[in-house]
Amino acid sequence: MDIVEPEQREKRSRGGRSNRREAGSMVLKVPYIRRNIPTYDILSEENLIRIEETADRILAEVGIEFRDDPQALELWRKAGATIDGVLVRFEPGMLKEIVSSAPATFTQHARNPVNNVQIGGDNVVFSPAYGSPFVMDLDNGRRYGTIDDFRNLIKLAQSSPWLHHSGGTICEPVDLPVNKRHLEMVYSHIKYSDRAFMGSVTAEERAEESIEMARILFGADFVDRNCVILGNVNVNSPLVWDGTMTKALRAYARANQAAVIVPFILGGAMGPVTNAGAIAQSYAETLAGCALTQLERKGAPVIFGNFLSSMSLRSGSPTFGTPEPAIGSMVIGQLARRLKLPLRCAGNFSNSKLPDAQALQEGVMSMMSAIHCGANFILHSAGFVDGLLSMSYEKFMMDCDFCGALHSYLAGVVVDDNTLAMDAFLEVGPGSHFLGSAHTMRNYTSAFWDSAVSDNEPFEKWNEAGGTDMATRANRLWKKTLAEYEAPPLDIAIDEALRDYIERISRDRPDAWY
Repeated sequence: MDIVEPEQREKRSRGGRSNRREAGSMVLKVPYIRRNIPTYDILSEENLIRIEETADRILAEVGIEFRDDPQALELWRKAGATIDGVLVRFEPGMLKEIVSSAPATFTQHARNPVNNVQIGGDNVVFSPAYGSPFVMDLDNGRRYGTIDDFRNLIKLAQSSPWLHHSGGTICEPVDLPVNKRHLEMVYSHIKYSDRAFMGSVTAEERAEESIEMARILFGADFVDRNCVILGNVNVNSPLVWDGTMTKALRAYARANQAAVIVPFILGGAMGPVTNAGAIAQSYAETLAGCALTQLERKGAPVIFGNFLSSMSLRSGSPTFGTPEPAIGSMVIGQLARRLKLPLRCAGNFSNSKLPDAQALQEGVMSMMSAIHCGANFILHSAGFVDGLLSMSYEKFMMDCDFCGALHSYLAGVVVDDNTLAMDAFLEVGPGSHFLGSAHTMRNYTSAFWDSAVSDNEPFEKWNEAGGTDMATRANRLWKKTLAEYEAPPLDIAIDEALRDYIERISRDRPDAWY
């Protein structure tokens, strides 16, 4: 892993294991990761072509419906697609040609330039989970999310050196009117974080208002020339794009901002139970959405997204963190690289109702698939439980910790004079130990990642300290983190302009709760 634009931090005190855990082994914070290990490519060229050809047949023979968006249909008509009512069919190769104008990599700018992220190529960006209507913690259990929870989770993300992005709908603040809450959500990302963030997609005007708030923050000319906000849009699988989403994605593209194009396919419900068929379907659906951004504004950044999932065929319940979608993500990565598009795929998924062993087992399965498939923007990196219905404070901290471990994992194995350690062998010799060697002392602060929530003490010491489990330690850690949080400075004039914008819109718009 290359260290990209590092932010220097105070040197850690040398007070033993407890101080190392308190610091979380944080020597440098990086705005994103540049992977130093290869992707895992599991399919042959022949099989990739078969999937692409199946997707071409779906697009040409079955087609995709574009509902409630006449302008999208007109764009497709002008591009040469076959239109039959709201059904659109595409000749093989047509969509690939259209998306070739999208950039392979782009920068999403943060209000603090040190936190700009590069999306695409060998870069990896971790972002919190997105979209849960509920939150939960060990003290208060499961409950509807509020704007206070929303802000708390932004503060926790901002405080973590292992996340790179503030995210979007980090939880749904259901205590605010539906038609106004996006204003407070975007404002909260701007106010309580200085990292890159996402905007609203639940209506075209909400997307446009999110972008307008970004213009207040960055300046209109800057926004027209640079990506400063993302919009995550979902296909209504199978094979339907509804007007709410296409109008939102076109709003982002029109403003030269990046849409993240994501089908959500539950195998056996919204797609086939077999992996290859579901992959072909998702490829077709995503490719169509990516192409639409280019028809709206050629050269606009776009992220090729995917969310494969499985279901219990006994009960019909969605399942997450299972092996079939995880291995399918490897193929999605190969297909996205063939298109030369940035990739959002997989994340830390779990259907567990607690931050427990099930949550970590499922989360590691799905998160490692994101790492090995080559995902560039990993949404749902922290907090996802309850099949995305809930955001867990404790799992958020546990997942951030795991993201820290992945920083070291993605660094690979560095081979140079220092890491080969020949001087240490010459100093220590046979039968002795390396603990006090000059090489160890030179590297001890950075040699191993050190968890902030794991316990590595002997049993007796752990037992005497209360015998806590990881969830309990994470509970203490999120409370401590919030207590110590300090908001990044925000220009007073910008803050006032944002508040004025929100108040003007809110004053003239009656509350709507649906």
